[in-house]
Amino acid sequence: MQLAVTTWNINSVRLRFPIVRDLIEQERPDVLCLQETKTPDDKFPAAEFRALGYLYQAIIGNKGYNGVAILSRLPFSDAQAMPMCGKPDARHMSVTLAGEARKAAGITIHNFYVPAGGDEPDPSVNDKFAHKLAFLAEMDAWARAFQPTGQQAILVGDLNIAPYETDVWSHKQLLDVVSHTPIETQTLERLRADHGWVDAIRQLMPEPERVYTWWSYRAADWEAADKGRRLDHVWLSPSLAGALHSADIHKHARGWERPSDHAPITVRLAL
Repeated sequence: MQLAVTTWNINSVRLRFPIVRDLIEQERPDVLCLQETKTPDDKFPAAEFRALGYLYQAIIGNKGYNGVAILSRLPFSDAQAMPMCGKPDARHMSVTLAGEARKAAGITIHNFYVPAGGDEPDPSVNDKFAHKLAFLAEMDAWARAFQPTGQQAILVGDLNIAPYETDVWSHKQLLDVVSHTPIETQTLERLRADHGWVDAIRQLMPEPERVYTWWSYRAADWEAADKGRRLDHVWLSPSLAGALHSADIHKHARGWERPSDHAPITVRLAL
């Protein structure tokens, strides 16, 4: 069996449903994880996704900001949302694929949307940056309890940090820019490595290859400038790392009509 999981910060699922549908028709992922859905649960386009074959849905959202969703063709159980940092701001959802999912049964998928952190990389003057660091600390504590080395698990999402020098268009120019400051990159990489998570993208696209998943709306010609950052990630527990078959960043979706500023990622596992 091959399991395909796609993650995408969609920046409003209702506004951009047409391009989500286009991606589904092209890639047909078994599981679709969305971040920044920006809609309360009762306004989420659940029926539209069911019509596309995603009968199993775990969603949590707010009006106009944040929100995550896991949409699956395969049955799942144990849908849970953690209120990170004591805030009901819809930044996490997890599910465990169920027995009917054949060889994928028992795999837990975690979908995270880490706070962006504002503009000033100083927690003493920027509450948003302090929130981001606190969120990462909670992720570390959660991973310590979850113990991914003993699980079959996939962690996906917009983690809002580009950890490596070749994850940004200019390491030197972005060292003081939120998403690539040393405190963020070192914290995220320590979180990943200490708990055994395997960076699926970098397994198949190792440094020094430049890899980006986000391009600012502010660029007049984002593709020509190519001033990107790798903010979106897929991590695998060690028990699943050997099953990694492919990983694709769908950069072309950034150029679709009314796009998200993030490109979707699809990872396929041969189980």
